[in-house]
Amino acid sequence: MGNNLLKGKKGIIFGALDEKSIAWKTALRCHEEGARLVLTNAPVALRMGEINKLADIVKAPVIGADVTNMEDLKNLMEGSMKHFGGGFDFILHSIGMSLNVRKGKHYTEMNYEWNQKTLDISAMSLHKVLRTAWDMDALNEWGSVVALTYIAAQRVFPDYNEMADAKALLESVTRMFGYYYGVKKKVRVNTISQSPTRTTAGSGVKGFDGFISYAEKMSPLGNAGADDCANYIALMFSDYTRMVTMQNLFHDGGFSFTGVTGAVIEQMGS
Repeated sequence: MGNNLLKGKKGIIFGALDEKSIAWKTALRCHEEGARLVLTNAPVALRMGEINKLADIVKAPVIGADVTNMEDLKNLMEGSMKHFGGGFDFILHSIGMSLNVRKGKHYTEMNYEWNQKTLDISAMSLHKVLRTAWDMDALNEWGSVVALTYIAAQRVFPDYNEMADAKALLESVTRMFGYYYGVKKKVRVNTISQSPTRTTAGSGVKGFDGFISYAEKMSPLGNAGADDCANYIALMFSDYTRMVTMQNLFHDGGFSFTGVTGAVIEQMGS
């Protein structure tokens, strides 16, 4: 049951592919908390996913957009503002795709053309979304933008490959654009660094099962699930976090600040 945390607020959710995705669960949570929504994803993802099912539940239109295409983003903003009858209050950027990972290219042998596409889709897309909203004055004062990231932006996780670079760039865009948007319109921009999560996209990382098991043992509270992340994102869209901006917020059960745990030592000694 919701608490009207987002009553009267409106926003765009990028990246809801299926019921496993954090964006999907966030849309459900925001709807439960009283928000009005627009759902969007890339045309290929719309064909692959089940977003129309989600749209029916949360009573939201679906507007397809390639996040690397400025014209698509302009059409998305225009359609959203028409649906909402004006500006809106929040954006979730839940987007990431690595061609080198998909095609099995090792980090030391990456294809640089693929890498440019990865950086464009996974990181610079946030800049393009923010730039479009900025140019069109689409976000209301005290709006909130959240992008999903991972601790591989700060630490080495070998099989995360070029996505580590993409997440580092994503976090930099968050800080830089967050500064300018804060000065201009009190809009706050943050990233949430989530635990490894069993989503359709996350499961594509090599050795994911071992990876998530290790993170569970290294986290005092255990891994943060997708539902918990959706709750956190809803909080970040609310007025209770009006003064939080340009931050990378770890939502990982304590993993990011734990050196070692008894569970890991016990496993290593066995």
